[in-house]
Amino acid sequence: MLTSPSSLRFSDFISSFSQFTDHKCLRFSPKSSDARTTTRITCGAIPLRRKLAERESADRENRVLVRSLMSRISDREPLVKTLDKYVKVVFRWMQKQRWYIPDNGVYSKLISVMGKKGQTRMAMWLFSEMKNSGCRPDASVYNALITAHLHTRDKAKALEKARGYFDKMKGMERCQPNVVTYNIMLRAFAQSGKVDQVNALFKDLDISAVSPDVYTFNGVMDAYGKKGMIKEMESVLTRMRSNECKPDIITFNLLIDSYGKKQEFEKMEQTFKSLMRSKEKPTLPTFNSMIINYGKARLREKAELVFKKMTEMNYTPSYITYECMIMMYGYCGSVSRAREIFEEVAESESVLKASTLNAMLDVYCLNGLHMEADKLFHNASDFRVRPDASTYKFLYKAYTKADMKEQVQTLMKKMEKDGIVPNKRFFMEALETFGSKLPGSDSGNRKSNGSRRPQKDITKDLVEKTENS
Repeated sequence: MLTSPSSLRFSDFISSFSQFTDHKCLRFSPKSSDARTTTRITCGAIPLRRKLAERESADRENRVLVRSLMSRISDREPLVKTLDKYVKVVFRWMQKQRWYIPDNGVYSKLISVMGKKGQTRMAMWLFSEMKNSGCRPDASVYNALITAHLHTRDKAKALEKARGYFDKMKGMERCQPNVVTYNIMLRAFAQSGKVDQVNALFKDLDISAVSPDVYTFNGVMDAYGKKGMIKEMESVLTRMRSNECKPDIITFNLLIDSYGKKQEFEKMEQTFKSLMRSKEKPTLPTFNSMIINYGKARLREKAELVFKKMTEMNYTPSYITYECMIMMYGYCGSVSRAREIFEEVAESESVLKASTLNAMLDVYCLNGLHMEADKLFHNASDFRVRPDASTYKFLYKAYTKADMKEQVQTLMKKMEKDGIVPNKRFFMEALETFGSKLPGSDSGNRKSNGSRRPQKDITKDLVEKTENS
């Protein structure tokens, strides 16, 4: 059985059943006599008989539950998905166990798991069950609930919900926001680019009893860095150091990326040197960021030196690193070299990722080679890669800007054939692109500069992957 509800794991849950099924229960054996049949108890008194009967009943119930769950597990229904789907069954089973005591730790972990899987309704159900069982939520439970909401696709609504819970916590004495709460909220607003909300939260933190930690400062600097607010970012870094809070690798990476995006390469290189002198070690995102930002500035030699240094330090490039190299050569006009890397990756990978295909398509379009992009797109199967929705969206925008009407029509037919269903964002961006081509539009009157103008979507996606990898 699980001995500690606060350390509940699904693996423990499954293993507990195997203990039950392997356990041999004591039995009763009837014996015949001349005059009558008697039942002889092989061991134990009446209380023990009750315990054994209860245990045998529990065993039967557990075996039925396990068989029910295991029967649903297949290639289409893996274990984690099955447990997510039947979490109510698992939870009800927990409630029936003698060891079970309503505990905030159990609830916060279950709510967190459901949130990560996008099961917000289930997280809310668990929160409701918690209150019904007599448990009083604390900050850890609300932190889990806030995080669960932030995993939903509707980010605007998620932030609104999260802010609502945050304000509610401030009104409850035993649920006052702690440093984890502030860090969750700061990161969420930073990722959404809401600098005003970040500023407000950071000021709110100043007047609270909570002391910021390295994650707090990183969250605020990340918000400023993403907006190119270098002075504000450096001001937070100064305050971080004055609080005797040492920068970690995340701090170094966001500084390097922020300086790189603003093409303040002297500061970026100085930060990298500081990183090399510190106890921290560079990570792949460190190098990826420097490569892509040098590439945008068409500093090919510097980008190649970063890649060389990375390999000399025995770092193994990831697919994101190779995508950065492909894009870097694209920015620098070295299409043939970008294609070489693309083909090398295609040969080394059993299945090529759609994002790598997208990077090569982007390079062609950056350099005005739209027909080459179209050819690669239609021959994608030769490289064991299947285009995804982002591929279609990117090509639609690229073909529309290049006024390639025939390719647009062919693309839409293939999109329908491949079962790619465009979402609202696709149509809105497509409409915006189409509108820019209408007579009288500002962008339509400007001279085309497709050979050097980056396609925003793929570059943005690549940078985000570089930061989060």
